[in-house]
Amino acid sequence: MTLADLSAAVGLSVSAVQARLKRLESREVITGYRAIVDADAAGRPLAAFIEITPLDPAQPDNAPELLEHLDAIEACHSIAGDASYMLFARVASPRALEDLVRDIRLAASVRTRTTVVLQTFYEHRPIVPLGAS
Repeated sequence: MTLADLSAAVGLSVSAVQARLKRLESREVITGYRAIVDADAAGRPLAAFIEITPLDPAQPDNAPELLEHLDAIEACHSIAGDASYMLFARVASPRALEDLVRDIRLAASVRTRTTVVLQTFYEHRPIVPLGAS
């Protein structure tokens, strides 16, 4: 969105919008900008959540580092509950998902539980800072 489009959407001048953006960036409320890529167009139409749990509870808690090289994993979250981490992955096909799960198990010595996404109703929703209107 251009500054002109943003200023029209919020009812402020371009210079006021630009000044507010600079303040938010300097306070690190806005930490960067990114392109939102269409997963289907990028050849990764199949999305899945993969819970991972260490096979041995005494093993080092380094799964995020061990799995970082797998580019199909879009996000890795530490979670509460039976599993240790929740991964979000995008792949090309069911076979590619099977290969990814195998690679995850081998790389991190973990047990997995996979949930395939059938449809996404929304994601990448904007985060509105508390107190903002």
